[in-house]
Amino acid sequence: MAYGKKTGGRQKGVTNKATAAREAEIAASGVTPLEYMLKILRDTQAEPMRRDDMAKAAAPYVHPKFASVEHTGPEGGPLQVVFKTIYEQRPGD
Repeated sequence: MAYGKKTGGRQKGVTNKATAAREAEIAASGVTPLEYMLKILRDTQAEPMRRDDMAKAAAPYVHPKFASVEHTGPEGGPLQVVFKTIYEQRPGD
């Protein structure tokens, strides 16, 4: 194997055969799962609970989740706030 350079294999961004076949089958059917969920969500005649469920199911496809960040201090303890002044007094001033 050459160092620093990828040789052989599938090119970056190219799907494998199984994924390509599944995507082609979905495209041929005419309706994707997301389109179906949005159709139910927008149907005013559908039950409100079903519409709510479709909104929850479709949300991850439309809106990204934010990563949770936990802030901790040294060794996992509480945060410590330290204020420093710009001007420090010198001894004898």
